[in-house]
Amino acid sequence: MENQDKARTINDQDVLLEQLAKARQELSTLYEISNAMHKTLALDEILFIILTGVTSHSGLGFNRAMLFLLDSSAKFLEGRIGIGPDNGEEAKRIWRLIDEQKMDLDDLVNSYAQTHEVIKGSKFFNQVKSVRMPVKEPDGGILAKVFNDGMPFHFKKDNLQSFTGDPLFAIFPSDEFVVIPLKAKDRSNGLIVADNIFTKRSITKDDIRVLMMFANQAGMAIENSQLYERTLIKAHKDALTDLWNHGYFQYVCDEELRRAKDHMSYLSLIMLDIDNFKNYNDTWGHQKGDEILARISQIIMESSRKIDKVCRYGGEEFAVILPDAAKRDVLVVAERIRANIEQCTFTTGTDHPSQKITVSIGVASFPENGKTKLELIRAADAALYDAKKQGKNRVACPPVP
Repeated sequence: MENQDKARTINDQDVLLEQLAKARQELSTLYEISNAMHKTLALDEILFIILTGVTSHSGLGFNRAMLFLLDSSAKFLEGRIGIGPDNGEEAKRIWRLIDEQKMDLDDLVNSYAQTHEVIKGSKFFNQVKSVRMPVKEPDGGILAKVFNDGMPFHFKKDNLQSFTGDPLFAIFPSDEFVVIPLKAKDRSNGLIVADNIFTKRSITKDDIRVLMMFANQAGMAIENSQLYERTLIKAHKDALTDLWNHGYFQYVCDEELRRAKDHMSYLSLIMLDIDNFKNYNDTWGHQKGDEILARISQIIMESSRKIDKVCRYGGEEFAVILPDAAKRDVLVVAERIRANIEQCTFTTGTDHPSQKITVSIGVASFPENGKTKLELIRAADAALYDAKKQGKNRVACPPVP
């Protein structure tokens, strides 16, 4: 009897030691991921760190994960990032490579710059990015339910039948997965969805408990990042037109030019000036002139592509940065802007007649019109000056060398 009690005591001690070692490992993992999230305020990088923590072998170890965030209208959940292999063979190849290179969580997190472009090219990532689900139930299905309940939900074979036909299954077919709300100040701001589709390892209560602890930290990191980005955007916006200001134009021009050189792609620039604007200000006053600037800014935004950066360059001059746009592309956009402004009737109030306003536009493209930012701006500016000399209300481009 005494020997049995002693064996039971030793066994209990072994179990406690095992549980203690597991708890230490969990805390260490959470600390590492939390520490990584505090190293940056850039939202895309934070989202990458979060899902790397969820899916890495040295993190929480799920096979795949998706992250959704509430959009600015607070009406939709948008897919922002998905990390995970597209198939079982790719999964084995990736895990083998990580093991061979002995990559720990820090290595994976620090690989953001190198791996982010690869992730963006994956089928799984682009499927996730295509999702836009209403938060209103039942339209938003599983995602809306978990988001509104604010509680995790473990989907298994025995309860999945209740959600047959849910739109989530179109991109995330799985027999078992978990959906965890991301929270900041007791308010949901997103969701994480994770599964083990390739290893078929069952998701345990401990897995969900640790994922919930991690999600609480992740929700706050996302909230802080979004607050930072809103503050940053406000600092780089022109107060009158709500366009990007001159300082941000210079920054984005450098970044897009670097990207164009790295990827051997095109980059184009539009410089635009309102014709005879001094006369309008002198006739109607600066307040009415400001109204015209604001309206023209809106037309330029509406006439440009979504990926273009529209900036107030200074005074009555505007600039548009067009990534991945060759000369033929920028001429189409520039002509659309010119025509839409010419066709608009500007009403300046009851004391002043309605007025037609025109603009002169100069365009330039990398690499044919300049290989540096200064060369590109000078080329577009010179083309703008030519448009003025040729009679205004037209688009001009640099002469062919």
